[in-house]
Amino acid sequence: MKNFDLKLSNLDELFPSNFTQEQMAKAKTVFLKRLALNAHKFYNGKMQTVPKAPVPGFNWFNVWYTPGVSAVSTSIRAQNDASYELSNRGNLVAVLSDSTRVLGDGDCTPPGGLGVMEGKAFLMKYLGGVDAIALCVDSKDESGQNSPEKIIEFGKMAQHSFGAINLEDIAQPNCYKVLDDLTEMCDIPVWHDDAQGTACVTLAGLINALKLVDKKIDDVKIVYYGAGASNTSIARICNAAGADPQKSIMFDSKGALSINREDIKNDPRFYRKWELCQTTNPDCIENIEEAMQNADVLIALSRPGPDEVKKKWIASMAEKPIVFVCSNPIPEIYPYAAKEAGAYIVATGRGDFPNQVNNSLGFPGILKGALLVRARKITDNMAIAAAESLAKFAEDRGINPENITATMDEAGVFPHEAADVAMQAQKDGVARIKMSWQEAYDKADADIKHARKLIHALTDQEFISKPPQEIIEEAVKFTIDELSK
Repeated sequence: MKNFDLKLSNLDELFPSNFTQEQMAKAKTVFLKRLALNAHKFYNGKMQTVPKAPVPGFNWFNVWYTPGVSAVSTSIRAQNDASYELSNRGNLVAVLSDSTRVLGDGDCTPPGGLGVMEGKAFLMKYLGGVDAIALCVDSKDESGQNSPEKIIEFGKMAQHSFGAINLEDIAQPNCYKVLDDLTEMCDIPVWHDDAQGTACVTLAGLINALKLVDKKIDDVKIVYYGAGASNTSIARICNAAGADPQKSIMFDSKGALSINREDIKNDPRFYRKWELCQTTNPDCIENIEEAMQNADVLIALSRPGPDEVKKKWIASMAEKPIVFVCSNPIPEIYPYAAKEAGAYIVATGRGDFPNQVNNSLGFPGILKGALLVRARKITDNMAIAAAESLAKFAEDRGINPENITATMDEAGVFPHEAADVAMQAQKDGVARIKMSWQEAYDKADADIKHARKLIHALTDQEFISKPPQEIIEEAVKFTIDELSK
């Protein structure tokens, strides 16, 4: 049997060298999905609960539990904020979902979201030094419809066990109401990663891309293709960061957003989209081909491709066009095709292409920063501060058209981002405690290093087994067989 690289550092080497670029891209997608199934079955998921306190002797159970722990309960009763010091609450996030919009797979039923929510918890721990728990809930009401009120009530009731709530994979329009209502009702940060997280990392990439093409954010024409929770939030955050909404046009599945869209106006559930209808596309352009003429930036989060975005659209854009095609698992157009059409910078949501716009760069550091100062909310200013932090970190180490953002393997980006977010939380008046930038950085850095050291130690000592070669071999064989059909 071939000795496969367990790090999977170069997926191209797994497949025949005569594969075309399109075949190779498809092969990687099929392989990663098959390997995910194999690996999750082998490990029975990827998260477990491990104590962080020792057991020097059995009398310590009287300390960790009754009768000693009574003093902890009464202390917290007297002052609820003591829960941040006397329990793990201050470093614990609820990953809350009803699994109605899981990645690009739609409604997967409540337990169907566990793979993604556990994955979110895994990344929070390894990248941000944050503990997290997957909470997949049934949001259906008596009529069988998914009800935002049920998620809101659950989050409101559960908030006292957590330092923050990360909303995930909740279909629109429910996601807007869930985020906005829980943000107002809860005394802890509520973060919607599909929306705010994607907006943050996209803005970070856009900041550096604009530097490379020597354009200003308030001058550029932006076309948004797709109007789900992610892209509507991207537009909102980009506008807050200086983009001119009058120079922007957004498209959904029914056409361009504008004040002429009575269907959106008359559906109060889509109030976020109606806000964009009123502020963008003042000329009421309806055709995507016309909108793309001389556009500086295309930001697409719509349907998986590879031919959702047309080469002729890109060819009609302004000089040195910037193209974000971030649908997963397959971008709206493959990067090589976008480059052939004239794109100067291309970003996707995938790590096997240059310029991955990945939420994993954002939420570990953002949530860590919010937790460090015990923030009550995550403001738009905090999201923008995180984006600017990511962009600055990448710029300081050097950027180019094939490398506009930091990557997950640059461990220093996360404490840097956490510290910048913590400072902005204090400026915005939503922090319970104060600390300096260096104090926030040092704490985040120590927690992240501890988390990584723990995971590696458990692996080295074989409490976590390494993935067997067989599951990689089977995934490679399955992929080649699938592509040969």
